[in-house]
Amino acid sequence: MVAGQMVAVYGAYGHTGRFVVAELLERGFVPVLSGRDADKLKAVAMDGSDVRPAPVDDPAALDRALAGAAAVINCAGPFATTAAPLVEAALRAGIPYVDVAGEVEATLDTFAHFADRARATGAVVLPAMAFFGGLGDLLATAALGDWEKADEAHIAYALDSWHPTPATRASGAVSRARRGGRRLRFADGRMEYRDDSAPTLDWVFPDPLGSRTVYGEFLTADVVTAPTHLPVAELSTYMTVDAIKDVLTPDSPAPAAVDERGRSAQTFLVDVVVRSDGRERRAVARGRDIYAVSAPLAVEAVHRILAGRTRTLGVASAGALFDAADFLRTLSPHISVELSERPRM
Repeated sequence: MVAGQMVAVYGAYGHTGRFVVAELLERGFVPVLSGRDADKLKAVAMDGSDVRPAPVDDPAALDRALAGAAAVINCAGPFATTAAPLVEAALRAGIPYVDVAGEVEATLDTFAHFADRARATGAVVLPAMAFFGGLGDLLATAALGDWEKADEAHIAYALDSWHPTPATRASGAVSRARRGGRRLRFADGRMEYRDDSAPTLDWVFPDPLGSRTVYGEFLTADVVTAPTHLPVAELSTYMTVDAIKDVLTPDSPAPAAVDERGRSAQTFLVDVVVRSDGRERRAVARGRDIYAVSAPLAVEAVHRILAGRTRTLGVASAGALFDAADFLRTLSPHISVELSERPRM
């Protein structure tokens, strides 16, 4: 039985961490609240909550935090600081590790540094299982379907607004610093760094959005996760210009809750197009609040891993680990998904 098992949530008091804790409770898991700040953990703990503070640089404390847990979900950024110590702790404990990292460099590090050890021990390590990284990868995998390869894949994001959390700002700053302000893109079957500015272009989203101006080669964790397993020569990502302006505005507000679940009013549309030999397949996802929707993504992943519903072991992306189309159907209370195919225009 999966329900009733303990799942540690590192960064449980953070914006996304609180959504993850609520989703675990709703699904019948028992969350163990952990993180670096004991006072913040106590502030969000409910009566009877298992609270286990643990500095990220204290392996013994991390071991105590994960003791008895069936899995750990890392929600604490910057992930450049937290991911490696938490993966190490999960490997010592012999439990699956899932994180919601949006930092490209941290996700690259997880694949590079832990692939051999995780595979050798039969562990599952799943980075970037969130709106960026996990959802786009699942959509691209579902769109590819039974095609053996594709010429190109495109993931376009349209957010009606983007009020970033302080953690998003901090993680973004760390990520930019680590790559020296350069851009990273996947083209000709490989990653490459670029020093030039990202292009702008018009992307035609499904109705009712239509044509919108987007930044091309918008850097998200999808650039790391999807190419690890999809047979595609080029993968491009895009973000609506208006959403980028929100993020770049220093005094833009943090997300404001407008319902009993704590979700903001933000809406999103993710438009994924995969092309091959004159054909085109499309996967479109619509939903609300990119932070809130990361919780069902991460918790459903833990549920499937603990239930043995995985396709591989080691460090892997969502599309490699799971039946992508089936996973997306499970998310129907949170995200609506449409798949279609047509001749390439």
